[in-house]
Amino acid sequence: MKVLVLGAGVIGTTSAYFLAKQGHDVTVIDRQESVAMEASHANAGCLSYGFTSPLASPGLPFNILKWALSGRSPLVVNPNMSIETIKFMYRLYKNCNSKSYEVNKSRMLRIANYSQKALLQIEADFDINYVQRKQGSLQLFWDSKEIDKAKKDISILEKFNIKSELLDPEGCLKIEPGLRYVKNQIAGGIQFTDDFTGNCYLFSNEIYKKCLEMGVNFEFKTEINAIETHNNAVSAVLTSKGEFKADCYSVSLGSHSNNILSQIGIQTPIYPVKGYSITLPVLADKDAPQSTIMDERNKIAITRLGDTIRVAGIAHLTDFNKELRAKSLESLKQGIDRLFPNSYEQTNDLNFWTGFRPSTPDSTPIIGPTPYSNLYLNTGHGTLGWTMSAGSGKLLANLISGSEPEISLEGIDMSRYSFANRTPQNYG
Repeated sequence: MKVLVLGAGVIGTTSAYFLAKQGHDVTVIDRQESVAMEASHANAGCLSYGFTSPLASPGLPFNILKWALSGRSPLVVNPNMSIETIKFMYRLYKNCNSKSYEVNKSRMLRIANYSQKALLQIEADFDINYVQRKQGSLQLFWDSKEIDKAKKDISILEKFNIKSELLDPEGCLKIEPGLRYVKNQIAGGIQFTDDFTGNCYLFSNEIYKKCLEMGVNFEFKTEINAIETHNNAVSAVLTSKGEFKADCYSVSLGSHSNNILSQIGIQTPIYPVKGYSITLPVLADKDAPQSTIMDERNKIAITRLGDTIRVAGIAHLTDFNKELRAKSLESLKQGIDRLFPNSYEQTNDLNFWTGFRPSTPDSTPIIGPTPYSNLYLNTGHGTLGWTMSAGSGKLLANLISGSEPEISLEGIDMSRYSFANRTPQNYG
């Protein structure tokens, strides 16, 4: 079967790998010059199979107020809010309750758990190096209230056999010796022992090379202009390089998915939540992080990637504004200095980066069929595209191949949104 994948981020590239592995003739289209050039390019680097949580939580509205009063907020909203920003915030607020939080977290963990197995399958398939480490991750707490709140999540984790261990400050230092400078300030942490770390950009490029060996065709520097439909099916995709036809189509365009899908009436509630990162050279291994540390209070992730340290965070609601915000850079620098003050070489080249996380209000991606018989979605992964990429790609390939999904699609495909009940004839 000929399959056309729209988007060459980590989601689209991994989808192409599993589709090709199942025998399909695959073409991938992307407007960039190579794979993983947008949200996948310089993300936090953590494969958070255990530390997987929705942005919308029961305490988020109060935290937003608290952060605003403190003048140091990990969630930033552009005061000139667009209609799309307002809609996303309202939908996010509707998910800020205990019931929705548990449902959404369970769905996310289902995908994450499956994705870990799929990634290990890729590693068994061929020799792949993406400076991976498999030393777990540490969610760090500054007071007992944060620990008590985190304990409520453990029962959900246990349902999915996610291994976690509550640690006191001494226990945190055993796995992350570089935290000794803040030993007397932290209250403890939770270690997610099965979490990994790795460079998403390197991974995507390794998958890309393997895809080429398997016969996958990549069309870069190709603008996607429109999707044409006929008789309740997609008939072609119109691009700057002409018309592309296939038997089946998949959309993995991240935050840009709405731009193309809205033309055929599919209004996915995906919003571009802007994130930032800096990447620093390691100065001394004994002072540097060994894996991923999530600073729970300040919502900043610090990850060891080979001989560099990636510091990532901030949720900036500002539509597609690409400006590199000075205050965000300051927050990230404060984040690394707070925990690992002597870990990196002082340099003016911080590799300051920003990207748009394709976020749904329930933080669960949209994977599966659409009302069009040959069109599938694999998008909306938010901050967890790297974590969920392998499982999402394999799930999509199984669906397109007509194989029985290895996990339930309940709450994962677009049917959880009311617009999914329409037929293509109703779409404008």
